[in-house]
Amino acid sequence: MTRNERANFGSKLGVILASAGSAVGLGNIWRFPFETGNHGGAAFILIYLVCVLILGIPIMIAEFLIGRRSRANTAGAYQKLAPGTQWRWVGRMGVLTGFLILGYYSVVAGWTLEFIGEAATNSFAGKSPAEFIASFNGFVSNPWRPVIWLILFLLATHFIIVKGVEKGIEKSAKIMMPLLFILLIVLAVCAVSLPGAGAGIEFLLKPDFSKVDGNVFLGAMGQAFFSLSLGMGCLCTYASYFRNDTNLSRTALNVAGIDTLVAILAGFIIFPAAFSVGIQPDAGPSLLFITLPNVFQQAFGNIPWLAVILSLMFYILLALAALTSTISLHEVVTAYLHEEFNFTRGKAAKLVTAGCILLGVLCSLSLGVGKDYTIGGLNLFDLFDFVTAKIMLPLGGFLISVFIGWYLDKKIVWEEVSNNGALNVHIYKLFIFILKFIAPVGIVLIFINELGLFK
Repeated sequence: MTRNERANFGSKLGVILASAGSAVGLGNIWRFPFETGNHGGAAFILIYLVCVLILGIPIMIAEFLIGRRSRANTAGAYQKLAPGTQWRWVGRMGVLTGFLILGYYSVVAGWTLEFIGEAATNSFAGKSPAEFIASFNGFVSNPWRPVIWLILFLLATHFIIVKGVEKGIEKSAKIMMPLLFILLIVLAVCAVSLPGAGAGIEFLLKPDFSKVDGNVFLGAMGQAFFSLSLGMGCLCTYASYFRNDTNLSRTALNVAGIDTLVAILAGFIIFPAAFSVGIQPDAGPSLLFITLPNVFQQAFGNIPWLAVILSLMFYILLALAALTSTISLHEVVTAYLHEEFNFTRGKAAKLVTAGCILLGVLCSLSLGVGKDYTIGGLNLFDLFDFVTAKIMLPLGGFLISVFIGWYLDKKIVWEEVSNNGALNVHIYKLFIFILKFIAPVGIVLIFINELGLFK
Protein backbone atom coordinates (compact mmCIF):
# COMPACT_ATOMS: atom_id res chain seq x y z
CA MET A 1 0.00 0.00 0.00
CA THR A 2 1.44 3.38 -0.95
CA ARG A 3 1.10 6.52 1.10
CA ASN A 4 -1.74 7.75 -1.09
CA GLU A 5 -3.75 4.55 -0.78
CA ARG A 6 -4.75 5.17 2.80
CA ALA A 7 -6.69 2.50 4.67
CA ASN A 8 -10.06 3.13 6.30
CA PHE A 9 -12.15 1.40 8.93
CA GLY A 10 -14.78 -0.67 7.21
CA SER A 11 -17.82 0.13 9.37
CA LYS A 12 -19.22 2.60 11.90
CA LEU A 13 -19.21 -0.14 14.55
CA GLY A 14 -15.55 -0.79 13.80
CA VAL A 15 -14.77 2.90 14.27
CA ILE A 16 -16.47 3.01 17.68
CA LEU A 17 -15.09 -0.30 19.00
CA ALA A 18 -11.53 0.35 17.82
CA SER A 19 -11.53 3.89 19.26
CA ALA A 20 -13.10 2.67 22.50
CA GLY A 21 -10.51 -0.12 22.65
CA SER A 22 -7.80 2.52 22.43
CA ALA A 23 -9.26 4.32 25.43
CA VAL A 24 -10.13 1.24 27.50
CA GLY A 25 -7.12 -0.18 29.31
CA LEU A 26 -5.74 -1.23 32.66
CA GLY A 27 -6.33 2.30 33.96
CA ASN A 28 -10.10 1.79 33.75
CA ILE A 29 -9.94 -1.34 35.88
CA TRP A 30 -7.54 -0.28 38.64
CA ARG A 31 -7.02 3.52 38.47
CA PHE A 32 -10.70 4.43 38.35
CA PRO A 33 -11.69 2.34 41.42
CA PHE A 34 -8.55 3.58 43.20
CA GLU A 35 -9.41 7.24 42.52
CA THR A 36 -13.06 6.61 43.39
CA GLY A 37 -12.08 4.97 46.67
CA ASN A 38 -9.82 7.85 47.65
CA HIS A 39 -12.25 10.63 46.71
CA GLY A 40 -15.63 9.92 48.23
CA GLY A 41 -17.08 7.13 46.08
CA ALA A 42 -20.13 8.21 44.11
CA ALA A 43 -19.34 11.91 44.61
CA PHE A 44 -16.13 11.43 42.65
CA ILE A 45 -17.99 9.57 39.90
CA LEU A 46 -20.47 12.43 39.44
CA ILE A 47 -17.65 14.97 39.17
CA TYR A 48 -15.76 12.63 36.83
CA LEU A 49 -18.76 12.41 34.49
CA VAL A 50 -18.97 16.21 34.34
CA CYS A 51 -15.24 16.37 33.56
CA VAL A 52 -15.66 13.84 30.74
CA LEU A 53 -18.37 16.02 29.23
CA ILE A 54 -16.68 19.42 29.54
CA LEU A 55 -13.05 18.38 29.09
CA GLY A 56 -12.66 14.87 27.70
CA ILE A 57 -15.18 14.83 24.84
CA PRO A 58 -14.23 18.25 23.34
CA ILE A 59 -10.52 17.33 23.27
CA MET A 60 -11.37 13.92 21.83
CA ILE A 61 -13.36 15.60 19.04
CA ALA A 62 -10.37 17.89 18.47
CA GLU A 63 -8.05 14.88 18.09
CA PHE A 64 -10.52 13.20 15.75
CA LEU A 65 -10.74 16.40 13.70
CA ILE A 66 -6.97 16.68 13.32
CA GLY A 67 -6.61 13.04 12.29
CA ARG A 68 -9.45 12.87 9.76
CA ARG A 69 -8.77 16.25 8.17
CA SER A 70 -5.09 15.46 7.61
CA ARG A 71 -5.47 11.77 6.64
CA ALA A 72 -2.00 11.32 8.11
CA ASN A 73 -0.17 9.89 11.09
CA THR A 74 0.03 12.03 14.21
CA ALA A 75 3.27 13.77 13.24
CA GLY A 76 2.28 14.23 9.60
CA ALA A 77 -1.11 15.63 10.63
CA TYR A 78 0.31 18.85 12.04
CA GLN A 79 2.69 19.24 9.10
CA LYS A 80 -0.30 19.14 6.77
CA LEU A 81 -2.56 21.42 8.80
CA ALA A 82 0.15 23.87 9.86
CA PRO A 83 2.93 23.59 7.23
CA GLY A 84 6.20 25.33 7.93
CA THR A 85 5.40 25.92 11.61
CA GLN A 86 6.63 24.55 14.91
CA TRP A 87 3.30 22.75 15.44
CA ARG A 88 4.89 19.68 13.85
CA TRP A 89 6.63 19.03 17.18
CA VAL A 90 3.26 18.43 18.85
CA GLY A 91 2.67 15.45 16.58
CA ARG A 92 6.20 14.17 17.01
CA MET A 93 5.82 14.41 20.78
CA GLY A 94 2.65 12.32 20.47
CA VAL A 95 4.59 9.62 18.61
CA LEU A 96 7.37 9.64 21.20
CA THR A 97 4.82 9.52 24.01
CA GLY A 98 3.09 6.52 22.46
CA PHE A 99 6.42 4.72 22.03
CA LEU A 100 7.55 5.33 25.62
CA ILE A 101 4.19 4.34 27.09
CA LEU A 102 4.11 1.14 25.03
CA GLY A 103 7.61 0.30 26.29
CA TYR A 104 6.72 0.28 29.98
CA TYR A 105 2.99 -0.53 29.62
CA SER A 106 3.92 -3.81 27.96
CA VAL A 107 5.69 -4.82 31.17
CA VAL A 108 2.45 -4.60 33.17
CA ALA A 109 0.51 -6.11 30.23
CA GLY A 110 2.87 -9.08 30.37
CA TRP A 111 2.10 -9.54 34.06
CA THR A 112 -1.52 -10.31 33.12
CA LEU A 113 -0.31 -13.37 31.20
CA GLU A 114 1.61 -14.62 34.24
CA PHE A 115 -1.49 -14.25 36.38
CA ILE A 116 -3.68 -16.01 33.82
CA GLY A 117 -1.36 -18.98 34.29
CA GLU A 118 -1.44 -18.59 38.09
CA ALA A 119 -5.24 -18.50 38.06
CA ALA A 120 -5.58 -21.45 35.67
CA THR A 121 -3.36 -23.65 37.85
CA ASN A 122 -5.12 -22.56 41.08
CA SER A 123 -1.84 -21.20 42.44
CA PHE A 124 -3.67 -18.59 44.53
CA ALA A 125 -5.22 -21.26 46.77
CA GLY A 126 -4.14 -21.34 50.38
CA LYS A 127 -1.91 -18.26 50.28
CA SER A 128 -1.89 -15.73 53.11
CA PRO A 129 -1.86 -11.96 52.35
CA ALA A 130 1.87 -11.88 53.17
CA GLU A 131 2.49 -14.74 50.73
CA PHE A 132 0.64 -12.88 47.95
CA ILE A 133 2.93 -9.88 48.49
CA ALA A 134 6.08 -12.01 48.58
CA SER A 135 5.01 -13.96 45.49
CA PHE A 136 4.30 -10.80 43.48
CA ASN A 137 7.53 -9.08 44.52
CA GLY A 138 9.49 -12.20 43.66
CA PHE A 139 7.90 -12.36 40.23
CA VAL A 140 8.44 -8.71 39.18
CA SER A 141 12.06 -8.79 40.34
CA ASN A 142 12.77 -12.02 38.44
CA PRO A 143 15.22 -11.26 35.60
CA TRP A 144 13.59 -13.45 32.95
CA ARG A 145 9.94 -14.44 33.62
CA PRO A 146 8.41 -10.95 33.21
CA VAL A 147 10.63 -10.41 30.15
CA ILE A 148 9.29 -13.53 28.44
CA TRP A 149 5.70 -12.44 29.06
CA LEU A 150 6.20 -8.87 27.80
CA ILE A 151 7.85 -10.20 24.63
CA LEU A 152 4.92 -12.56 24.02
CA PHE A 153 2.47 -9.70 24.60
CA LEU A 154 4.27 -7.42 22.16
CA LEU A 155 4.42 -10.20 19.57
CA ALA A 156 0.65 -10.67 19.89
CA THR A 157 0.24 -6.91 19.36
CA HIS A 158 2.60 -7.05 16.38
CA PHE A 159 0.62 -9.90 14.80
CA ILE A 160 -2.56 -7.79 14.82
CA ILE A 161 -0.85 -4.59 13.62
CA VAL A 162 0.79 -6.18 10.55
CA LYS A 163 -2.61 -7.37 9.34
CA GLY A 164 -3.57 -3.75 8.77
CA VAL A 165 -6.35 -1.39 9.79
CA GLU A 166 -9.48 -3.25 8.73
CA LYS A 167 -8.31 -6.89 8.93
CA GLY A 168 -6.14 -6.36 12.01
CA ILE A 169 -7.17 -3.47 14.26
CA GLU A 170 -10.88 -3.34 13.41
CA LYS A 171 -11.42 -7.10 13.30
CA SER A 172 -9.67 -7.65 16.63
CA ALA A 173 -11.70 -4.84 18.25
CA LYS A 174 -14.97 -6.43 17.09
CA ILE A 175 -13.95 -9.64 18.86
CA MET A 176 -12.21 -8.34 21.97
CA MET A 177 -14.51 -5.50 23.01
CA PRO A 178 -17.71 -7.59 23.19
CA LEU A 179 -15.79 -10.34 25.01
CA LEU A 180 -14.45 -7.76 27.44
CA PHE A 181 -18.00 -6.58 28.19
CA ILE A 182 -19.27 -10.13 28.69
CA LEU A 183 -16.49 -10.82 31.20
CA LEU A 184 -17.15 -7.53 33.00
CA ILE A 185 -20.86 -8.25 33.37
CA VAL A 186 -20.38 -11.84 34.56
CA LEU A 187 -17.79 -10.80 37.13
CA ALA A 188 -19.91 -7.86 38.31
CA VAL A 189 -22.95 -10.11 38.82
CA CYS A 190 -20.84 -12.54 40.86
CA ALA A 191 -19.31 -9.72 42.94
CA VAL A 192 -22.61 -8.01 43.82
CA SER A 193 -24.12 -11.34 44.90
CA LEU A 194 -21.48 -11.87 47.62
CA PRO A 195 -22.50 -11.62 51.30
CA GLY A 196 -21.72 -8.11 52.52
CA ALA A 197 -21.39 -6.71 49.00
CA GLY A 198 -24.07 -4.13 49.78
CA ALA A 199 -21.54 -1.89 51.52
CA GLY A 200 -19.46 -1.75 48.35
CA ILE A 201 -22.50 -1.01 46.19
CA GLU A 202 -23.60 1.75 48.56
CA PHE A 203 -20.12 3.27 48.47
CA LEU A 204 -20.23 3.25 44.68
CA LEU A 205 -23.73 4.73 44.37
CA LYS A 206 -24.23 6.93 47.46
CA PRO A 207 -22.32 10.24 47.22
CA ASP A 208 -20.32 11.42 50.22
CA PHE A 209 -19.91 15.12 49.46
CA SER A 210 -18.10 15.73 52.74
CA LYS A 211 -14.95 14.37 51.09
CA VAL A 212 -15.19 16.69 48.08
CA ASP A 213 -12.48 19.34 47.90
CA GLY A 214 -10.27 20.89 45.24
CA ASN A 215 -8.17 17.75 44.95
CA VAL A 216 -11.25 15.70 44.07
CA PHE A 217 -12.01 17.97 41.11
CA LEU A 218 -8.40 17.81 39.98
CA GLY A 219 -8.33 14.04 40.44
CA ALA A 220 -11.51 13.67 38.40
CA MET A 221 -10.16 15.85 35.60
CA GLY A 222 -6.92 13.90 35.56
CA GLN A 223 -8.73 10.55 35.49
CA ALA A 224 -11.00 11.72 32.64
CA PHE A 225 -7.99 12.89 30.66
CA PHE A 226 -5.88 9.77 31.12
CA SER A 227 -8.74 7.28 30.88
CA LEU A 228 -9.77 8.57 27.46
CA SER A 229 -6.18 8.27 26.10
CA LEU A 230 -6.00 11.92 25.16
CA GLY A 231 -2.73 13.49 24.04
CA MET A 232 -0.82 10.34 23.09
CA GLY A 233 -1.67 10.26 19.38
CA CYS A 234 -3.85 7.13 19.43
CA LEU A 235 -7.19 8.80 18.72
CA CYS A 236 -5.67 11.15 16.15
CA THR A 237 -4.09 8.22 14.31
CA TYR A 238 -7.29 6.15 14.38
CA ALA A 239 -9.31 9.15 13.16
CA SER A 240 -7.10 9.35 10.10
CA TYR A 241 -8.74 6.05 9.09
CA PHE A 242 -12.29 7.37 9.63
CA ARG A 243 -14.58 7.63 6.63
CA ASN A 244 -15.82 11.07 5.53
CA ASP A 245 -19.34 10.38 6.79
CA THR A 246 -18.22 9.50 10.33
CA ASN A 247 -19.99 11.74 12.86
CA LEU A 248 -17.06 12.91 15.00
CA SER A 249 -19.18 14.28 17.86
CA ARG A 250 -21.34 11.16 18.13
CA THR A 251 -18.30 8.89 17.90
CA ALA A 252 -16.57 10.81 20.71
CA LEU A 253 -19.73 10.55 22.84
CA ASN A 254 -19.98 6.79 22.18
CA VAL A 255 -16.30 6.20 22.96
CA ALA A 256 -16.48 8.22 26.17
CA GLY A 257 -19.66 6.37 27.14
CA ILE A 258 -18.11 2.93 26.59
CA ASP A 259 -14.92 3.92 28.41
CA THR A 260 -16.89 5.22 31.41
CA LEU A 261 -19.17 2.17 31.46
CA VAL A 262 -16.14 -0.14 31.60
CA ALA A 263 -14.72 1.85 34.52
CA ILE A 264 -18.02 1.77 36.45
CA LEU A 265 -18.51 -1.95 35.80
CA ALA A 266 -14.98 -2.49 37.12
CA GLY A 267 -16.11 -0.63 40.22
CA PHE A 268 -19.04 -3.04 40.58
CA ILE A 269 -16.53 -5.91 40.51
CA ILE A 270 -13.90 -4.50 42.83
CA PHE A 271 -15.85 -2.60 45.51
CA PRO A 272 -18.46 -5.26 46.41
CA ALA A 273 -15.87 -8.04 46.33
CA ALA A 274 -13.34 -6.11 48.42
CA PHE A 275 -15.89 -4.82 50.93
CA SER A 276 -17.36 -8.30 51.34
CA VAL A 277 -14.07 -9.58 52.76
CA GLY A 278 -13.14 -6.40 54.60
CA ILE A 279 -10.46 -5.14 52.21
CA GLN A 280 -10.29 -1.50 51.14
CA PRO A 281 -9.41 -1.08 47.43
CA ASP A 282 -6.97 1.74 48.04
CA ALA A 283 -3.88 0.40 46.28
CA GLY A 284 -2.43 1.20 42.88
CA PRO A 285 -1.24 -1.53 40.48
CA SER A 286 -0.87 -3.86 43.47
CA LEU A 287 -4.68 -3.84 43.66
CA LEU A 288 -4.75 -6.05 40.56
CA PHE A 289 -1.90 -8.37 41.39
CA ILE A 290 -1.84 -8.60 45.20
CA THR A 291 -5.16 -7.46 46.69
CA LEU A 292 -7.58 -8.99 44.19
CA PRO A 293 -6.10 -12.52 44.15
CA ASN A 294 -6.51 -12.40 47.93
CA VAL A 295 -10.10 -11.18 47.50
CA PHE A 296 -10.94 -14.02 45.09
CA GLN A 297 -9.60 -16.59 47.54
CA GLN A 298 -11.40 -15.13 50.54
CA ALA A 299 -14.69 -14.60 48.70
CA PHE A 300 -14.86 -17.83 46.69
CA GLY A 301 -12.29 -20.10 48.35
CA ASN A 302 -14.97 -22.37 49.78
CA ILE A 303 -15.92 -23.23 46.18
CA PRO A 304 -12.49 -23.90 44.64
CA TRP A 305 -13.65 -24.39 41.05
CA LEU A 306 -15.55 -21.09 41.14
CA ALA A 307 -12.51 -19.26 42.53
CA VAL A 308 -10.42 -20.65 39.67
CA ILE A 309 -12.93 -19.72 36.96
CA LEU A 310 -13.61 -16.18 38.22
CA SER A 311 -9.97 -15.32 38.83
CA LEU A 312 -9.09 -16.71 35.40
CA MET A 313 -11.87 -14.64 33.79
CA PHE A 314 -10.64 -11.52 35.58
CA TYR A 315 -7.06 -11.82 34.35
CA ILE A 316 -8.23 -12.62 30.82
CA LEU A 317 -10.28 -9.41 31.09
CA LEU A 318 -7.15 -7.49 32.11
CA ALA A 319 -5.17 -8.98 29.23
CA LEU A 320 -7.87 -7.99 26.72
CA ALA A 321 -8.03 -4.44 28.10
CA ALA A 322 -4.25 -4.17 27.93
CA LEU A 323 -4.12 -5.57 24.39
CA THR A 324 -6.66 -3.10 22.98
CA SER A 325 -4.43 -0.32 24.34
CA THR A 326 -1.09 -1.73 23.16
CA ILE A 327 -2.55 -2.12 19.65
CA SER A 328 -3.44 1.57 19.47
CA LEU A 329 -0.09 2.68 20.92
CA HIS A 330 1.78 0.47 18.47
CA GLU A 331 -0.23 1.85 15.55
CA VAL A 332 0.73 5.44 16.43
CA VAL A 333 4.43 4.72 15.90
CA THR A 334 3.96 2.20 13.07
CA ALA A 335 1.87 4.66 11.02
CA TYR A 336 4.51 7.35 11.60
CA LEU A 337 7.41 5.21 10.33
CA HIS A 338 5.31 3.80 7.48
CA GLU A 339 4.26 7.19 6.12
CA GLU A 340 7.10 9.54 7.05
CA PHE A 341 9.97 7.23 6.08
CA ASN A 342 8.25 5.21 3.33
CA PHE A 343 8.85 1.91 5.13
CA THR A 344 6.51 -0.93 4.31
CA ARG A 345 3.93 -1.47 7.04
CA GLY A 346 5.58 -4.78 7.93
CA LYS A 347 9.04 -3.24 8.30
CA ALA A 348 7.70 -0.32 10.32
CA ALA A 349 5.87 -2.70 12.67
CA LYS A 350 9.01 -4.83 13.13
CA LEU A 351 11.06 -1.76 14.06
CA VAL A 352 8.46 -0.64 16.59
CA THR A 353 8.12 -4.10 18.11
CA ALA A 354 11.90 -4.53 18.37
CA GLY A 355 12.34 -1.07 19.91
CA CYS A 356 9.57 -1.65 22.44
CA ILE A 357 10.93 -5.07 23.38
CA LEU A 358 14.30 -3.44 24.13
CA LEU A 359 12.65 -0.64 26.10
CA GLY A 360 10.33 -3.06 27.90
CA VAL A 361 13.20 -5.37 28.89
CA LEU A 362 15.11 -2.43 30.38
CA CYS A 363 12.00 -1.25 32.25
CA SER A 364 11.32 -4.75 33.57
CA LEU A 365 14.91 -5.23 34.74
CA SER A 366 14.76 -1.84 36.48
CA LEU A 367 12.24 -3.37 38.90
CA GLY A 368 14.64 -6.15 39.85
CA VAL A 369 18.33 -6.50 39.13
CA GLY A 370 18.58 -2.89 37.90
CA LYS A 371 16.61 -1.23 40.70
CA ASP A 372 19.73 0.49 42.06
CA TYR A 373 20.20 2.41 38.79
CA THR A 374 18.00 5.48 39.13
CA ILE A 375 17.51 8.89 37.54
CA GLY A 376 16.26 11.55 39.91
CA GLY A 377 15.51 8.82 42.42
CA LEU A 378 13.30 6.91 39.95
CA ASN A 379 14.02 3.59 38.28
CA LEU A 380 13.51 3.45 34.51
CA PHE A 381 9.95 2.06 34.75
CA ASP A 382 8.81 4.79 37.17
CA LEU A 383 10.70 7.46 35.22
CA PHE A 384 8.87 6.69 31.97
CA ASP A 385 5.57 6.56 33.84
CA PHE A 386 6.23 9.96 35.43
CA VAL A 387 7.49 11.70 32.30
CA THR A 388 4.67 10.46 30.06
CA ALA A 389 1.66 10.53 32.42
CA LYS A 390 2.51 13.69 34.33
CA ILE A 391 4.30 15.81 31.73
CA MET A 392 3.90 14.68 28.11
CA LEU A 393 0.18 13.74 28.14
CA PRO A 394 -1.09 16.92 29.84
CA LEU A 395 1.20 19.03 27.65
CA GLY A 396 -0.02 17.26 24.52
CA GLY A 397 -3.67 17.75 25.47
CA PHE A 398 -3.06 21.42 26.25
CA LEU A 399 -1.42 22.02 22.86
CA ILE A 400 -4.21 20.15 21.02
CA SER A 401 -6.86 22.38 22.59
CA VAL A 402 -4.84 25.52 21.79
CA PHE A 403 -4.22 24.35 18.22
CA ILE A 404 -7.93 23.85 17.47
CA GLY A 405 -9.23 26.65 19.69
CA TRP A 406 -6.83 29.40 18.66
CA TYR A 407 -4.76 28.44 15.59
CA LEU A 408 -6.63 26.32 13.04
CA ASP A 409 -8.93 28.10 10.59
CA LYS A 410 -12.44 27.89 12.02
CA LYS A 411 -13.80 27.15 8.55
CA ILE A 412 -11.84 23.88 8.62
CA VAL A 413 -13.05 23.13 12.15
CA TRP A 414 -16.68 23.71 11.14
CA GLU A 415 -16.37 21.59 7.99
CA GLU A 416 -15.02 18.63 9.94
CA VAL A 417 -17.35 18.82 12.92
CA SER A 418 -20.43 19.28 10.70
CA ASN A 419 -19.29 16.94 7.90
CA ASN A 420 -19.32 19.87 5.45
CA GLY A 421 -22.64 21.14 6.72
CA ALA A 422 -24.46 17.79 6.57
CA LEU A 423 -24.87 17.69 10.37
CA ASN A 424 -26.53 20.17 12.69
CA VAL A 425 -24.00 21.01 15.40
CA HIS A 426 -25.95 23.10 17.88
CA ILE A 427 -23.13 23.27 20.42
CA TYR A 428 -20.39 24.31 17.99
CA LYS A 429 -19.80 27.69 19.70
CA LEU A 430 -19.67 25.98 23.09
CA PHE A 431 -17.18 23.46 21.67
CA ILE A 432 -14.87 26.27 20.52
CA PHE A 433 -15.28 28.15 23.81
CA ILE A 434 -14.29 25.05 25.79
CA LEU A 435 -11.21 24.44 23.65
CA LYS A 436 -10.20 28.11 23.87
CA PHE A 437 -10.65 28.70 27.56
CA ILE A 438 -11.99 25.86 29.72
CA ALA A 439 -9.81 22.95 28.54
CA PRO A 440 -6.46 24.79 28.63
CA VAL A 441 -7.09 26.07 32.15
CA GLY A 442 -8.29 22.65 33.32
CA ILE A 443 -5.26 20.91 31.86
CA VAL A 444 -2.87 23.43 33.44
CA LEU A 445 -4.49 22.71 36.82
CA ILE A 446 -4.14 18.95 36.24
CA PHE A 447 -0.53 19.48 35.24
CA ILE A 448 0.26 21.46 38.39
CA ASN A 449 -1.58 18.97 40.59
CA GLU A 450 0.10 15.91 39.04
CA LEU A 451 3.51 17.46 39.67
CA GLY A 452 2.56 17.75 43.33
CA LEU A 453 2.65 21.54 43.46
CA PHE A 454 -0.80 21.82 45.08
CA LYS A 455 -0.23 21.15 48.76
